[in-house]
Amino acid sequence: MSTTITVLPDHIANQIAAGEVIQRPASAVKELMENAVDAEATEIHLILNDAGKALVQVIDNGKGMSAEDARLCFERHATSKIKQIDDLFQIRTMGFRGEALASIAAVAQVELKTRTQDKEVGVQLDVANSRIESESPVATPVGTSIAMKNLFFNVPARRNFLKSNAAEMRHILEEFTRVALAFPEIRFNLTANHQQLYQLESGSQKQRIVQLLGNPYQSKLVAVQEQTDYLNIRGFVGKPETAKKTRGDQYFFVNNRYIKSAYLHHAVMSAFQELIAGDQFPAYVLFIDLDPAQVDVNVHPTKQEIKFEDEKIVYAFVQAAIRHALAQFSITPTLDFDLDAGIQSLSSIQQPFTDEKKQATASSSLYSGFTQKNQAHFIERSSTGNARPWAGLPIREVPDYEERQSPLIHTTTELEEITFTQLLNTYIIYPLKDGYRLIHQQRAHERVRFEQLMQADAQKPIASQRSMFPATIELSPADASLFEELIPELAELGYLIEPFGKNTYVVQGTPADLESGEEQQAIDQVLEQYKHFAQTVQLSKKEALIRVLARQQAIRGGQRLTEREMRVLVGDLLHCQQGNLSPDGHPTYLEFRADQLNKLFGFQ
Repeated sequence: MSTTITVLPDHIANQIAAGEVIQRPASAVKELMENAVDAEATEIHLILNDAGKALVQVIDNGKGMSAEDARLCFERHATSKIKQIDDLFQIRTMGFRGEALASIAAVAQVELKTRTQDKEVGVQLDVANSRIESESPVATPVGTSIAMKNLFFNVPARRNFLKSNAAEMRHILEEFTRVALAFPEIRFNLTANHQQLYQLESGSQKQRIVQLLGNPYQSKLVAVQEQTDYLNIRGFVGKPETAKKTRGDQYFFVNNRYIKSAYLHHAVMSAFQELIAGDQFPAYVLFIDLDPAQVDVNVHPTKQEIKFEDEKIVYAFVQAAIRHALAQFSITPTLDFDLDAGIQSLSSIQQPFTDEKKQATASSSLYSGFTQKNQAHFIERSSTGNARPWAGLPIREVPDYEERQSPLIHTTTELEEITFTQLLNTYIIYPLKDGYRLIHQQRAHERVRFEQLMQADAQKPIASQRSMFPATIELSPADASLFEELIPELAELGYLIEPFGKNTYVVQGTPADLESGEEQQAIDQVLEQYKHFAQTVQLSKKEALIRVLARQQAIRGGQRLTEREMRVLVGDLLHCQQGNLSPDGHPTYLEFRADQLNKLFGFQ
């Protein structure tokens, strides 16, 4: 009787298993750099060609390997980190599964050079398809150099699914950043296509953060340091003004291992709850040191998902440590009942306000010019004499409203006869036949500008104004990699940008609606908001950038508008194809009908 089940050949099984560990060039970068860290290297050099597709090479000055270990390291589940199952609960090294090099050798061509301190000559191995093709002695420095060439050369389907060089480079830079942040005592170099992107000298944790995340954080970091018998928390959080609308500068490390934890991220967000807007994310680089027995790192092959023995305790410690740090640096709001010494010495404070002074003040010309209506205690009265203590108060948001998606029904002629009122410098309110409409001015203008820009782009490239004094902007390597990809689309939208050396660009022109002198801020906003739209919605690059420009050029909440400006904005919204929604899908207006209002006040 024949069987339908067969045992796969080793090389096929290795290729399938390698997909769990090596998903893209960035995966190989992570594994090779962590191996270099485990080898106790003090200097690590990462070399890339073609965004890692052609070459990923890591050179370190660590302990190196003997010829026997060099051969064994390409075997699956061969590791020097653990010998028995109990060792899993005492792991402090980055790697321990013994799968990384075997997975790399299964899907790439690998050249390994290594030498230990006690040997005068090292060994070179050439490996492909999980087989050692050659072995020879070689003159090489102490340490290890491992080069991964032609990733997925034997799995063309997998190679076809790789993204553009710019996209793959962003993933590599993120993995590089995570390892470099965790070990500021190690020197790191990154070279891509023969151009040096990073040269990081050993130093303090704060210096490393500024080197990797950018100079704006130089004076915007708050130190976090708490020690307990159970765990230690150290690191830095950004001040509230550094918070962004997109994620990106958030890093958690447990025993120097980068992890992803939505649970701990929530602890950080709760600590910043009253300091930043609900849709913003604070920057943080936090390290949690605790007994390895209290954490399980063997949850996923990437080792970025872990389990704590008691995650509620860790949550509470993280939250408390950040709040304590913010309070120490006077970031959190506090009640201060002590007046400044200079104020205390003023005669108006020390001397009482007597009846004589009160009468003298009341008879003065200054007091008589200060009308009753301008006094703080004044309560406006209606024509019938009844007090209206609510006059002037902002309208409270009604929780149970009905979001109507009906079109704007007014004609242009009707709009000329309507009185518009601005509330809180953010909302426009005007009456309907059986109620009123409340418009969010920023969202409404975003919709208007989005459709105007989409229409203009469909006809011809958007007009650009040349700068009399071109601005020079400098970006981080990660942002520069993304920016390079966007330059052609930005040119069609009115941005004239030219490369100007390493991660530096010259802005020769901007969209006609953009004020000169705001180029750096505009580009920063373009990048940040583009990341947001790219993460949340599947859009073309052009449409995502038009959304960014629409938001960038829209009027803001808090901006005072004249009645004419309000009328023009509503009129423009009237002519939009989808005026009820902003480009990101939020309502631009709400309608409150008479029957709804009657129900709110208890009338049926």
